[in-house]
Amino acid sequence: MENEELKETAEAEQKEEKPAKKKCVNKKAQEEIDNAVAEAEESKRKWYAVTAEYENYRRRTQNQAAQRYQDGRNDVIASLFPIGDNLERALAACSDENTKQGLEMVLGSFKKVLESEGVEEIDPTGQPFDATYSEAIMAAPAAEGEESGIVKQVYVKGYKKGEKVLRYAQVIVTQ
Repeated sequence: MENEELKETAEAEQKEEKPAKKKCVNKKAQEEIDNAVAEAEESKRKWYAVTAEYENYRRRTQNQAAQRYQDGRNDVIASLFPIGDNLERALAACSDENTKQGLEMVLGSFKKVLESEGVEEIDPTGQPFDATYSEAIMAAPAAEGEESGIVKQVYVKGYKKGEKVLRYAQVIVTQ
């Protein structure tokens, strides 16, 4: 009997050891699964961050390209302003009626092109001097009844597109 009891005790102990090993194996497997899930979550988070960063980069470069294109167009338009100035001077100095009429037509076409591009003239005559749109090139004494700091005459026209000044108006301001 004692032999049988020892045998049963030994068998019981072996049975108890096997579940303990299973628990140990299950713990290791669970830890590996937990680590793999954590790693997958970290990879997913990094992927989202990289994707968002790429989208921001794409939008930023697209906006920069559009801005550079617009700046290039503005530079070309600004290079045409002296032509308009010369046409206006020629119109003022012209005495022949046919020539004057032709110059008016060309000047009208020039102004239509500027208008189609959204370019507006800056004419601050009679308004207080504003350095945002004008550049004072000379100060003239104020006549009787005139206020100081008022734009008396525009020497060179200024132009703006939206809120961006393409060329500042050169003005004479009362002192």
